[in-house]
Amino acid sequence: MKIQRGYLNAPTGQIHFRTLGSGRPLLLLHQSPLSGAQFDAVMPALAAAGFHALALDMPGFGMSDPPPEQPSLDDYVSCVPAALDIFGWTRAAIVGHHTGAVIGAMFAAAQPARVERLVLNGFPLLTDAERAHFATFYFGPKQPEADGSHLLRAWENRLRSTPGWTDLELMHRYTVEGLVSGDTNWKAFPLIINADLSALLRAVQVPTMLMTNTGEDLYEATGRARAIRPDFDYAALDGGSHDIIDEQPQNWARTVIEYLGR
Repeated sequence: MKIQRGYLNAPTGQIHFRTLGSGRPLLLLHQSPLSGAQFDAVMPALAAAGFHALALDMPGFGMSDPPPEQPSLDDYVSCVPAALDIFGWTRAAIVGHHTGAVIGAMFAAAQPARVERLVLNGFPLLTDAERAHFATFYFGPKQPEADGSHLLRAWENRLRSTPGWTDLELMHRYTVEGLVSGDTNWKAFPLIINADLSALLRAVQVPTMLMTNTGEDLYEATGRARAIRPDFDYAALDGGSHDIIDEQPQNWARTVIEYLGR
């Protein structure tokens, strides 16, 4: 099986997607500032397990059209029901990673009847100190410089924002991908780190698993989310960074498949 790509229409414009498999609907929502390509390494395993995996480039990310000039989180959420409707899915399981976890949780809280199960991978329930720390990472528009120094800054920013990284080629790939749609793929980030995510967690009333890994920068934040919702299932992989999906695709896919298969 080979991943297929296409576009669908949403309130924010055209949304680029990747899809593989048939069977149970499964929507995949990526982290900032990347795209649905984040799930390429795990989509074959998900499809082999009987899922129709659909990975979106959320508005302003990857090859999707940008959101409004001053977007709200609702603008990003709007791509979710659009995708479900166009694929004819009454309901679906949703897996969201970091930014995608917040978007998935917002949709589940608003339309629980359309969410079979929810996986929140790396939930950014931040302290004030963590908000200040994450705000130091620059994901805004990259103003080109004649000497190419803006490219070096993007590289240095990616390394600094990925504690525990070990794969140099992966850092290169993600730096390049972060430059795609660089004028808009940072806009969700400040909305996420300043949102009232405690209230959002309490509003989710669908079967949910909080998922993390011990080496990621949202490990403790996800633990705080677990304290608020001890009724949620919980899984923590060993090691890795916030790029766990590429670092441990077999472990990650197995954990997700086991939960969604219950």
